[in-house]
Amino acid sequence: MTETETFETIRYTADVVALTPDGDVLLIERGRPPHEGAWALPGGHVDAGEASRAAAARELAEETGVDVAAGDLRQIGVWDLPHRDPRGRYVTVAYVAVVPASTPIIAGDDARTARWWPVDALPPLAFDHADILSVALASTF
Repeated sequence: MTETETFETIRYTADVVALTPDGDVLLIERGRPPHEGAWALPGGHVDAGEASRAAAARELAEETGVDVAAGDLRQIGVWDLPHRDPRGRYVTVAYVAVVPASTPIIAGDDARTARWWPVDALPPLAFDHADILSVALASTF
């Protein structure tokens, strides 16, 4: 490494697109900045020593009360554009899960609320979550 090169802090996260067979998607209303009050996919930081798939399952349960086995999550991609998060460099691994339409939800952790939304009537989404959702829908239905 030369004197002019610098290291960039990169934060590792996991997001989940939870869908019902009839075309609803589970979103949370963010309770913290950035994008406080905006709708987003459930997700969050990968803990030390944790795999992103396990983090995705944990975050889904913490933020929405929906329990999905990590092995039932299907990876759909990695999102790593440098400015996707205003807090700095965040790289996320996104997963999709199809759950029964009757799956109950309860907001928790840093989610102000959680709600099922029809995919054809979504609110604006925080971060690049609309792009993640688009890939999930194209690969699932």
